Amino acid sequence: MAKLYDAIIIGSGPAGYTAAIYAARANLSVLVFQGYQVGGQLMLTSEVENYPGFEEGILGPALMEKLEQQARRFGAEMLPEDVTAVDFSRRPFVITSDSGSYLARGVIIATGASAKWLGLPSEQHLQGRGVSACATCDGFFFKDKEVAVIGGGDTAMEEALFLTRYASHVTVIHRRDTLRASKIMQERAFKNPKISFIWNSEVVEVLGEDSVTGLRLRNVKTGEEQTLVVKGLFLAIGHQPNTDLFRGLLQMDELGYIIPVEHTMTNIPGVFAAGDVTDRRYRQAVTAAGDGCRAAIDLERWLEGQAHEEASRQEALTSGE
Repeated sequence: MAKLYDAIIIGSGPAGYTAAIYAARANLSVLVFQGYQVGGQLMLTSEVENYPGFEEGILGPALMEKLEQQARRFGAEMLPEDVTAVDFSRRPFVITSDSGSYLARGVIIATGASAKWLGLPSEQHLQGRGVSACATCDGFFFKDKEVAVIGGGDTAMEEALFLTRYASHVTVIHRRDTLRASKIMQERAFKNPKISFIWNSEVVEVLGEDSVTGLRLRNVKTGEEQTLVVKGLFLAIGHQPNTDLFRGLLQMDELGYIIPVEHTMTNIPGVFAAGDVTDRRYRQAVTAAGDGCRAAIDLERWLEGQAHEEASRQEALTSGE
């Protein structure tokens, strides 16, 4: 017989762990599916300086470990496995992983969103050591250094403009000869003296052993290669919400982000969503944690409402007898 939990949380980033802290502290039985890659995107981040409470900053993995231990302290159970299937068509809900099936009165989806990468081995090797997908998170570490941004949309222009606060120069690398960004964002970037552009080019290798020292670029039209000396590379080619498992079940937008219909609750009562799976705009650890708090409170109140309804039904049945 599968064990029944009050709350099953899918995901182990700031949203998932914060939800676990709040739900477990409310004396709910909680199981967190951490995934095989425990800790989410912050496990790829070296130093986190904008999360409240750490005036000297904290390493991303260390922050996630603290959040996990805090959730464990209140009794949340952890399972480092990926969820392979969900059944939201009946209650209790059924959540399946490699080790079996688990039952839940309520579910919080906090599977996050993944930055789109180039897929280069050198890029992967230097993630967190000069390669980043978040200027807001990591721009501060590139004071007075030259950096590059890959992309041609609004996000890329926003990242490039933000980085000019710190970097000595920002080079935008784009595969085409025109930008996809809105006109106003293009104008802002073109007018900024600290931003320049390399057109019709792609990164074929990130250079450096322990940190980024440069990029090897190839012109997509001529095949000509060149080396660009930079200390940082920022990917701004989009994010992909990790919601494939829930397609066809939950209401989503055209990009796959879950759309809550009542506070943090999805179109399926008892199933909630928190963090980057619902957030196309901010994608910060602190906003994800706030979402996790909201989802846990919403789930707790929903369970209370369900208990009251059941008690009323039982009372009505008893009175009818």
